[in-house]
Amino acid sequence: MNQRETHSLGVGYLLWIFGFLGAHRFYFGRPVSGTIYFFTLGLLFIGWIVDLFLMPGLEASADRRYIAGEKNYTLAWVLLTFLGLFGMHRFYLGKIFTGILYLLTAGLFGIGYIYDYWTLNEQISTTNTERR
Repeated sequence: MNQRETHSLGVGYLLWIFGFLGAHRFYFGRPVSGTIYFFTLGLLFIGWIVDLFLMPGLEASADRRYIAGEKNYTLAWVLLTFLGLFGMHRFYLGKIFTGILYLLTAGLFGIGYIYDYWTLNEQISTTNTERR
């Protein structure tokens, strides 16, 4: 199988700017460490600095782990980050019902929005697998 890039190293570095909040770790499919970074300010900024050098490995790991396809990971993450409370990432993934539900309830009162930070990469992989 020809593995294509699923995550962008450039976007990872852009998110690293806010990495002390775990943004790049969530993007690269590391929700547990992303959550830890969020609550500890990137392990008191030390882990955040170390990640500057680990970024290529995080990107390579995400590219191996997730399935490339019709739906673009970076676009879905941008939609989640900036318009997630309105469900735009769910509309993009073809989940119309939950997209409308998010639109009417501000991302199910924020809980669905947080859930999607933990699971968006898997949701995209599943969608890409189903559309093959």
